[in-house]
Amino acid sequence: MEKVLAPIALYSETGITMMSADGIWRCCHPIFAVFIGDYPKQVPVTCTYNGHCPKCEVSWDQLSKYKDFPPCIHSDATKIYHLADNNIHHFNAACREAGLKPVYHPFWLSLPFADVYQSITPDILHQLLQGIVRHLVTWLSSPTVFGSNIIDAQCRILPLNHSVAVFPKGIAMLSCVSGKEHKNMCHILLGLIISLPLSGGQVPSCVIKAVRAILDFVYLAQLPTHTTDTLCHLQESLKLFHSNKAVFIDLGT
Repeated sequence: MEKVLAPIALYSETGITMMSADGIWRCCHPIFAVFIGDYPKQVPVTCTYNGHCPKCEVSWDQLSKYKDFPPCIHSDATKIYHLADNNIHHFNAACREAGLKPVYHPFWLSLPFADVYQSITPDILHQLLQGIVRHLVTWLSSPTVFGSNIIDAQCRILPLNHSVAVFPKGIAMLSCVSGKEHKNMCHILLGLIISLPLSGGQVPSCVIKAVRAILDFVYLAQLPTHTTDTLCHLQESLKLFHSNKAVFIDLGT
């Protein structure tokens, strides 16, 4: 990657003349601005450890908390990785204290105006669809909530239609589910549970609120662009989910 991006390091500050789409020549400054990749690829690029956030300083055991954590500072990371040219023991100790992998000169180290932590884009597939939605289906299928048999029975009685995919064999026991299938589950998930009673005759209002909130978050997060309003709605959905998520713990999921 360092060799591939070597021209960027050369022209980021000096600039290079390039023709734009309208045919006009302009002085452009190419920089490393965005890294598009799933979470397993974000981890080695940011030199963090698997299970840790590639953008902020939240610890692995605090990922479920509704708190704000400070973002990772690119300049602090570059200072640490420059230590690799001197005492290797000090370098390893600094990496260990900062929670970084001791990588010798990451490819972004010498790129001007780069911020590897700001460049990471959301991973909708692994973090939301195959992450949150998969866990949500598991929670709802727990015997202490609705149970897999009830969830699958609800799937089988859905009528055929032209706009929503159906799962005639149910969704509770599916494995190796694709991102498209998870999206199709999101279309029907709230409808499957809206009229179901919890075990013991408990009122399922908190479960429904939590499911609705996290589905709202998943849909809003997939918008191609965001405004102040959509970001506020994202925050409200996340807050609503965390306000009601304790119901899954109380039910023993």
